[in-house]
Amino acid sequence: MRRSWTYNELTEAVIGSAIEVHRHLGPGLLEKVYEEALCHELSVRGIPYKRQVLVPIVYKGVKLSTPYRCDLWVADMIIVENKSTSGFTPIDMAQLLGYLKLTDQRLGLLINFNVKFLKHGVKRVANGMVE
Repeated sequence: MRRSWTYNELTEAVIGSAIEVHRHLGPGLLEKVYEEALCHELSVRGIPYKRQVLVPIVYKGVKLSTPYRCDLWVADMIIVENKSTSGFTPIDMAQLLGYLKLTDQRLGLLINFNVKFLKHGVKRVANGMVE
């Protein structure tokens, strides 16, 4: 059964899933561990996603042979970039903005699992604006 999501509902569901993962695993693990656990949690909740999605890059009408690879694309609406670092950098934000531009999506989430409280490790980016 395919569900129709609003951006707010889906954002809340993804962040809730990430909080559940963080509650069980805590900080300090590798990014890929959190990604796999988050995918499991999304599946349990019936939230569709694609993992490690190849994002083609077109330069002046030519599709380049080196695509980007985004961590998660949830319900074909939200790009999720997972991190496990000491903090977000401008490069992390630029990477997510690049994915949004290349995929023509309007909403993305940066999630850093390497924090004491996950609420301090989530940034929502809508239309190129951090919320």
